[in-house]
Amino acid sequence: MRSSRRQLGNGRESHGQPGVGLSGAIRAVSRLWLIAAAVLFSTGGAAIKAVSVTAWQVASFRSGLAALALFLLLPEARRGWNRKAAVVGLAYAVMLILFVLATRTTTAANAIFLQSTSPLYLILLGPWLLREPIRRGDILLILALGLGIGLFFIGAEKPLATAPNPFLGNILAAASGVAWALTIGGLRWLARERKDGGAAMTTVAIGNALAFVLALPMALPLEPVSLRDAAVLAYLGVFQIGLAYVCLTRGLRRVPAFEASTIVLLETALNPCWAWLVHGEKPGRLALAGGAVIVAATVVNTWWRTRRG
Repeated sequence: MRSSRRQLGNGRESHGQPGVGLSGAIRAVSRLWLIAAAVLFSTGGAAIKAVSVTAWQVASFRSGLAALALFLLLPEARRGWNRKAAVVGLAYAVMLILFVLATRTTTAANAIFLQSTSPLYLILLGPWLLREPIRRGDILLILALGLGIGLFFIGAEKPLATAPNPFLGNILAAASGVAWALTIGGLRWLARERKDGGAAMTTVAIGNALAFVLALPMALPLEPVSLRDAAVLAYLGVFQIGLAYVCLTRGLRRVPAFEASTIVLLETALNPCWAWLVHGEKPGRLALAGGAVIVAATVVNTWWRTRRG
């Protein structure tokens, strides 16, 4: 047995450092988990627009099913339920509801791009929420994201069947970005006290449960739901949120922060593509330009912060 182990060890050493091949394979699988998460997240815009029930009903039942799925699929989502997690979960719940309302009133591209401006609000709120000063590099990001946001509101976009009120939807989407920034700031606040890394999943589970409850009064009364709508709602809750977070948690364990952040940005790029393929929804040129500025600024900012450590 000892000689066999020695031979295996020599075999590994002849190909490089021990465990390098295995580590590379594990990291490759982790990247696939992150890609799967991004793809699932990205289908939200097209799926939210695909049902005939009201936006409030989508927001409520999607989150209710997601909370149940997360509770069953992720053990860490069942731990650490307390008042602090509930406060952060409330911000996440508001973001979930606003995103659905925005997606039903403006284009999927506008909804996801404007939600992605959360770093701007996080920087502005940082000195008060996290006692983090605004640095010189942050000013460039503020200007870039401000430019990106401005491009969405220059000129009047024509209403579409899938985007009946673009201006209102853009405001709701920007507000969802503020709520997402509060969520991220809250998660960093919780992470300082809970070191096992499970605060995020606890918050996501609580947030979905709260979104279900908060949106439910506006979702009632409920008319008979078609089998197709029920299937799409089940997909949104169980797969687009629930399974996506399972994939995300598995992928984040082995992939460096900057690489993981850029992979997850696939959601932002793919979301409008699914809406175009499924609904023929085409965002305006200025909106696409604004989205490009927002995504580019986010990638550069993430890279810069990673380099700084």
